[in-house]
Amino acid sequence: MSLRQIWNRRAFLGSAGTLAGMLVSAKKTFGWTVSQPVAGVPGNLTGFGATGNVYEELGVTTVINGQGTMTVLGGSLVRPEVEAVMALASQHFVSVAELEVAAGKRITQLLKLPEGYSAIVTSGAAAAMQSGLAGILTGDNPKFIEQLPDLTGMKSEVIIQKSHRNPFDHQLRATGVKLVVVETRDDLKKAVNPQTAMMHFTNFADAAGEIKVEEWVKLAHEYKIPAFIDAAADTPPVSHLSDYANMGYDLIAFSGGKAIRGPQCAGILLGKRDLVANALLNNSPHEDTLGRSQKVGKEEIVGMVKALESYLSEDHAALSKEWQRRLDAISAEITRVPGVSTSFFTPDVANHVPHMKISWDQKVVLTVKDAVNALRNGKPCIVLDSSETALSMNSFMLQPGEEKMIAAQLAQLFKAHSA
Repeated sequence: MSLRQIWNRRAFLGSAGTLAGMLVSAKKTFGWTVSQPVAGVPGNLTGFGATGNVYEELGVTTVINGQGTMTVLGGSLVRPEVEAVMALASQHFVSVAELEVAAGKRITQLLKLPEGYSAIVTSGAAAAMQSGLAGILTGDNPKFIEQLPDLTGMKSEVIIQKSHRNPFDHQLRATGVKLVVVETRDDLKKAVNPQTAMMHFTNFADAAGEIKVEEWVKLAHEYKIPAFIDAAADTPPVSHLSDYANMGYDLIAFSGGKAIRGPQCAGILLGKRDLVANALLNNSPHEDTLGRSQKVGKEEIVGMVKALESYLSEDHAALSKEWQRRLDAISAEITRVPGVSTSFFTPDVANHVPHMKISWDQKVVLTVKDAVNALRNGKPCIVLDSSETALSMNSFMLQPGEEKMIAAQLAQLFKAHSA
């Protein structure tokens, strides 16, 4: 059976059994769910892991994460119901390509995407970017798929705004394309040529570029060029999961292991059905492809479907209030120290959750760098964000009670360095 036939088959995933049987004493607190062992995991574990703290056994320090959904910190914490369906998925063998198609159909239904859109689960948003572009370049031509990043016979340029250049466009460059940098609408018009394969948009840089998110896709379609948007960290708000498809973007990349709290190694590629199908042809499990190294397992594919289902059903307004409450509690404690002040903000795009800026004047003799180091080297280890002049943090990756630990450690630090 060809992949084209598989792609057009009806989803085969049915009920995998009662989820409740996989969860043991799940408890929800402050919008987080604290999991207990799931069925199939032995309770009499010996050797590595027997202590219950695998990181301590390896000599690795766990951290209190006030920085957010950072890949270098492990993204987010997987939901227990996601762990449960991943355990179910691990009990059987399947055709991974067929599973991708079926999972993509379920994701499309969950997100209520426009007609003609589909999805696959990828190895993070970065893999979605690379495989999405690869599919645009090669189509379903086996010869082209095998020869990437040799672009002989294919289009070879991707247009991107100067302010949208960042380390993540390495995934685009890995396909062999040349990035053509523009700043203005006139630059864009001049840049379009027969070698233009795609127009790429980095959504967290929307405010920095002259051409904004809705205009970019309109111009791409005017020039008959596919438009790709990197929206990796653009949830919340939950509406973003469908907003860009409704704008008409041909391909959209999201991280799965950030606010959605799916498997850390998973992401989602949404887009026009033929382009998503071609992206899968350029990705694992298919051999002799550029994306073969970006494997996403059957467990992660199924886990990503469950994570999306759970994320869509959450009370997002209540969660936002809880995240602000945590910041307010920290602020109330540390501003008791003379010279320490706080302010609040929410980024317009990416990590669109309550944040708090922590500043101090000459009454506290402490550099930001020294504060960061003291928190990282403290017990517990705390990771916050920082600029040259202040600390900043969000609270949506904190576990219940950790805001009290942050408040206590910050207050102690500021008091110790008060003039």
